[in-house]
Amino acid sequence: MIIRKILLLICLLWVSLAWALDPFVIRDIRVEGAQRIEAGTIFSYLPLKVGDKITGEKSSAALKSLYDTGFFSDVRLEADGDVLVVVVQERPSIAHIEINGSKAFSKDQLKDALKSIGIAESRIYDKSLLDKAEKELKRQYLGKGKYSAQVTTTITPMPRNRVSLAFNIVEGEVAHIREINLVGAKAFPEKLLLEQIQLNTPNWFSWYTKNDQYSKQKLSGDLETLRAFYQDRGYLEFAVESTQVSISPDKQDIYIAINIHEGEPYKVSEVKLAGQFIVPEAELMNLVKLKPGEIFSREKVTTSSKAISDRLANEGYSFANVNANPDINKEARSAAFTFVVDPGRRVYVRRVNIFGNTTTRDEVIRREIRQMEGAWYSVEKVNRSKERIDRLGFFSEVTVDSPPVPGTTDQVDVNFTVVERQTGSIQVGAGYSSAEKVVLSAGISQNNLFGSGNSLAFNVNSGAITRTYSLVYSNPYWTQEGIGRSWSLYDRSMNTTYLTGVSPYMTRTLGTDMHLSVPLSETNAYSVGLGLESTVISVVNNSPIQYLDFVNQFGDTVKSIKSDVGFSRDSRDSIIYPTKGLNQRYGLEVGLPGADLKYYRATANEQWLNPVTQNTTLSLSGQLGYGNGYGGMPLPFFKNFFGGGVDSVRGYFTGSLGPHSFDLYGNPLNLGGNKMVTGSAEYLFPMPGTKNDKSFRLSTFLDAGNVFGVNQPISAGQFRYSTGMALSWYSPMGPLKFSYAIPIRAQPLDNIERLQFQLGSTF
Repeated sequence: MIIRKILLLICLLWVSLAWALDPFVIRDIRVEGAQRIEAGTIFSYLPLKVGDKITGEKSSAALKSLYDTGFFSDVRLEADGDVLVVVVQERPSIAHIEINGSKAFSKDQLKDALKSIGIAESRIYDKSLLDKAEKELKRQYLGKGKYSAQVTTTITPMPRNRVSLAFNIVEGEVAHIREINLVGAKAFPEKLLLEQIQLNTPNWFSWYTKNDQYSKQKLSGDLETLRAFYQDRGYLEFAVESTQVSISPDKQDIYIAINIHEGEPYKVSEVKLAGQFIVPEAELMNLVKLKPGEIFSREKVTTSSKAISDRLANEGYSFANVNANPDINKEARSAAFTFVVDPGRRVYVRRVNIFGNTTTRDEVIRREIRQMEGAWYSVEKVNRSKERIDRLGFFSEVTVDSPPVPGTTDQVDVNFTVVERQTGSIQVGAGYSSAEKVVLSAGISQNNLFGSGNSLAFNVNSGAITRTYSLVYSNPYWTQEGIGRSWSLYDRSMNTTYLTGVSPYMTRTLGTDMHLSVPLSETNAYSVGLGLESTVISVVNNSPIQYLDFVNQFGDTVKSIKSDVGFSRDSRDSIIYPTKGLNQRYGLEVGLPGADLKYYRATANEQWLNPVTQNTTLSLSGQLGYGNGYGGMPLPFFKNFFGGGVDSVRGYFTGSLGPHSFDLYGNPLNLGGNKMVTGSAEYLFPMPGTKNDKSFRLSTFLDAGNVFGVNQPISAGQFRYSTGMALSWYSPMGPLKFSYAIPIRAQPLDNIERLQFQLGSTF
């Protein structure tokens, strides 16, 4: 840039000297030396026209104007009689940009970075930008932790005043954090403090989390996490005094030192409210979690302020301010807090906007929104809307904000922003047991068909015993009132004739059914259904006497008209990563008169989730089942309950628990039963090394239960138990579940299955 200015000054001086002697009136203007740039473009920048009288001042202005375009490396003004001749020398253009050696970034990403600073194909080549370009490319690699990255540039002239630029990159290795020191930590073990922050030294899971790579943003977040940790435990005066980040000479190792001042823990001496109370003061005081005599906790202060703000927001005061003002007594190590309440203006919602949905239709999202336009703003309804949108399962992220409407004092817009995820999936599952060996299952489904919110699924399960084909179509909003309807067709076959320990028989059931679901409230719904089934039964001489008697009495082909009713309550906070709430399912299936089968089956499923700590959850679940026949008919043996497997008592092969019979040779045969009791206690926690990444969750579990026959009373003494560990990972390929269970109190007739996994792949 300095050289350009010097050249410009020289040119201006030359022009002023030249034209000061011989000014003239311009009869015509001619351009010489232009190759790519049209003469008309030059005329548009030239502040002179035919008829003007040229002077030294005007020629200087003309030169400056043409130089300022950046198109030319040299410009001269000459006279050919009374014709003004503009002689230009164009700067070369960039014909081609080549990037060599890039692996961490795609070439398009780096070209976009270069474009942001003015270097791109077809643009004018400016040599002064090359240094800036190299620094920009290095900056991109610094963000990847590659501090030793080197960038060199090769400039190759080309015909027609063009150049080719080649950026040669040596990426080097990623620098890793080798040490993090906390200087001044006395109240808590350093190991405990380091567990709170995101950055860490390399471990076996660093390939996924990248937390061993330094990031200024991550460090800032970690410092705030440390501050929150201390202040939640009473250390009101905690402060981060300084941080030092150094890198080894070979730029491979990073060392971080954090100097902190802990101070002393403070107690709360008094808590009171002040300000304007739209809601009764006593009600607001009940929302304050901070109590006199307790150790100070910033989390409780923040939670209390938010609870009061949310309560006022439910009345339409969405801009309410609640500030907790401390009165600190350093000698007594205590603090009194006054929560000052300023409700502000009451506001209503002008518009509810939805952003980010490219596939899902607006109406699919809007029917889940409980905050209405034109109504007073309610944070409870907004949060409930966000939760319902998240529970659709169509989005990986749902955020909401309520900006004020410009130019008003009593209006806000509510903006829901969603990030869509793949809702089509191919499910693949496998298990291993001593009975069936490998069991395979697969399914293809689209839970958001053409963005309508409807779902279509085709599932196949193929193992040594069972084979199922099913096609299910569901419309959760068949009516505007929210009544849902689903149709299903299925073909289910079971063949146990060649398996040791399993009662030999074969069935093939063809059926169809239709269900309606009717919402009762935000979390409760009931369903009714009607279906038809035709079952072909095949038995062999070695089949249990119960099976043979059934076929002899009712024939080998039976038809049924089945009806079912159900009730559900689901208050979980998330479908994918639930941490709290209740999920209940109750159902009754009845084989109606007018067909061959008359029976009933009642089931109950419950799951209760409760956070134990910020990142851990306790899950308690149970399943009950009871069935029988009526009108002189028994419960069909193929309608029996079976226990064991990934959704029952882990550690036992699917369907292996319950009563047994014996074949002609004295071998045990599993029968199933008309009563089932199973339960599970599971403690879910983050995968070590992943910090707060919800996509990875480990769990320890204890399962219990069994299946009982018609004449067999339910007895806890007959329960089977198992314990073990499970892993769930919402991987880029889809959800993966893995469990290893150790059976407890297993009996000789039990069929053990220790290892199970299930993998889903999205498309």
